[in-house]
Amino acid sequence: MPTSLRDIAIVAHVDHGKTTLVDAMLWQSGTFRDNEDVQERVMDSMDLERERGITIMAKNMAVQYDDTKINIVDTPGHADFGGEVERTLRMVDGIMLLVDAAEGPLPQTRFVLQKALELELPAIVVLNKIDRDDARPEETLDEIYDLFIDLGADGDQIEFPVLYTIATEGQCATELGGELTDLQPLFDTILDTVPPPSGDAEGTLQMLVTSVKRDNYLGPVAIGRVEQGTLQNRQRVSMCHRDGSIETAEITALFAFEGLDRVEIDEAGPGDIVAVAGVEGIGLGESLSDAEDPDPLEPVDVDEPTLSMEFRANNGPFSGREGDYVTSRQLRERLIDESRNNLAIRVERDEAANCMLVYGRGELQMSILIEQMRREGYEFTVGMPRVITKTIDGTRHEPYELAEIDIPEEHMGVVVERMGTRKGVMQNVTHHQSGRVRLTFEVPSRGLIGYRSQFLTDTKGTGLLTHRFEAFKPWAGDIPHRTTGALVADRRGKATGYALLNLQDRGTFFVGPGDAVYEGMIVGENNRTQDLDVNITKEKKLTNMRAAAGEELERLPPPRDLSLEESIEFLRADELIEVTPEAIRLRKRYLDPNQRKKANQHAYAE
Repeated sequence: MPTSLRDIAIVAHVDHGKTTLVDAMLWQSGTFRDNEDVQERVMDSMDLERERGITIMAKNMAVQYDDTKINIVDTPGHADFGGEVERTLRMVDGIMLLVDAAEGPLPQTRFVLQKALELELPAIVVLNKIDRDDARPEETLDEIYDLFIDLGADGDQIEFPVLYTIATEGQCATELGGELTDLQPLFDTILDTVPPPSGDAEGTLQMLVTSVKRDNYLGPVAIGRVEQGTLQNRQRVSMCHRDGSIETAEITALFAFEGLDRVEIDEAGPGDIVAVAGVEGIGLGESLSDAEDPDPLEPVDVDEPTLSMEFRANNGPFSGREGDYVTSRQLRERLIDESRNNLAIRVERDEAANCMLVYGRGELQMSILIEQMRREGYEFTVGMPRVITKTIDGTRHEPYELAEIDIPEEHMGVVVERMGTRKGVMQNVTHHQSGRVRLTFEVPSRGLIGYRSQFLTDTKGTGLLTHRFEAFKPWAGDIPHRTTGALVADRRGKATGYALLNLQDRGTFFVGPGDAVYEGMIVGENNRTQDLDVNITKEKKLTNMRAAAGEELERLPPPRDLSLEESIEFLRADELIEVTPEAIRLRKRYLDPNQRKKANQHAYAE
């Protein structure tokens, strides 16, 4: 049994500092040279992760502490990326639960911890940001104990060690108010708490595949953990698929991790996290085993999707101008490839609607996928998010979320009112000495679609809203969505300052002077509930009267620039988002006003 190896996952809610703590662990373990130029948040390798400050894809690295190699896996903190979380936890023998000493455990903390306790993984609790002015480590620790008890932790699991850290400074203490040192106590606690791998090196080979990445030279590279036996380079193995079928393949390259780098090795034993080339066709959650006498592992399953969105090829007047991949075939291949590499996403083709239906875990997961495809050069349109319903005992059920809202007390009234209109039922209220209040609601997933931007407006940007899937429950009835109509361009051309100025009293515009528009494109939000077709390309008639140049533009307010998430929240059922590498535009599903009218009459009749 190997004793010089530990596998641990570091899990936390979004923005509680886990990626920063990993940075400090890398530096203090001697992974980087003193003069090496290393960017901050090295584990956030995707551009989107750096821009948003969140972890999207699970990644792994290894540090050497004395004679022990510690494999550390950084996992997403958001429930929308639960597919990553569930695969990752199957690779480790323990977790490090990182919690902000001021904010305490939040819904995504609960989500990840629940998965870890189900797998009976021992936990190390790290209270981070103890230097914050509003830090409340004692209260937070009590909340963590309550959370463990609430999730059904047994006696051994609840006897977890606690450490106190300032990740940005790379400092750690074993007691509250104790002396801050470097991260040596953290490394020692990992060695004492997390058991070494228990697999038999002489047994039948079993390796769980948790990720598959494309390599320009090696082809598909499967990343996973050797559970039992010994895996050798150039060895023939069995690829054990989810459906029970088995194929043989030959390992063409075998890599281990040192720091953040891949290093080619000759063999790997139980507990080793490795990357394997030559296994074309292996799927996520499947396993590799002995070629002669295969013994497959149980495939990894993830929670089912709760949301769907339709993806279509762009058929608008501007199609093909800005994207490299514009056909429905290219779009379909990209989405199917995504479903292979992400267990939490499912893709189906809807022949009747001539579109691809993508099923996922939430708005954030969908917006990340859309943004990734946009940056890769894809051009397409997407429809309004729709929740997935089930019929249970003859009754229609829909997904419900447990939403936790942290706000200043003065905004409590408006938030409770908004959640009430969205069928939210308050479960708990907690008042903090800092003047903030934490509200817990049980709310249909439909009720949270389109609410985040309204929430930030209501709380003047000071509120925190987090949520996680709870269960399927009976249909809650109608929930009001957007109460305003759209301003729709009635012809193709370029928006003019003269037209925009004269239409200002109609609503808020999303385009400015000189922007290209087309018939059926949504150019603004109407002040009233109905849609309104407008001519924003109208030019001022020439006269012999002279006027000061730019006088109109000086009086024209700037257009409202919608982000991708805000655009998704804005959508109605008869609207689409046109996504290209250069722009994000809103449009009507039917560009011709007569077709729109017929479609609306048909929908009303139904």
